[in-house]
Amino acid sequence: MGASLKTRRRGGRRAPMAEINVTPLVDVMLVLLIIFMVTAPLLVAGVPVDLPESRAGALEQQAQPVQVALDGQGNIFVDDQPVAAAALSQELARIAAEPAPPEGRRIYLRADRALDYGKVMAVMGELNRAGLNRVALVSVGGDGP
Repeated sequence: MGASLKTRRRGGRRAPMAEINVTPLVDVMLVLLIIFMVTAPLLVAGVPVDLPESRAGALEQQAQPVQVALDGQGNIFVDDQPVAAAALSQELARIAAEPAPPEGRRIYLRADRALDYGKVMAVMGELNRAGLNRVALVSVGGDGP
């Protein structure tokens, strides 16, 4: 398959000469090298997000997560109740002061796609300042934009 037998004439005698064709091997190795060079940087890049785990037997939760939402106009809602931007820090401090479940208090943050990124980061900064660090960013599944 990879070897071919050629004969040489040597004084009336034919001696077989074995040659291995290494060109396909080199081609395959170069293609693999290119694939690894392209995919290696992609494996390192990632977004560290604390998302909720889902397992078949562990869907029951003792405590309901806190829902923080921002609509398209920038209005803030905590558990479906409107909260003024100035009062957000007091509301989050109140939530952080409540007794937390053993697994920690989980916050689900939902923001409108058309919303300014700075407003989302301001809310995340307030969550961090209140000590609520287990934040999961909620998105809708689909094909994307």
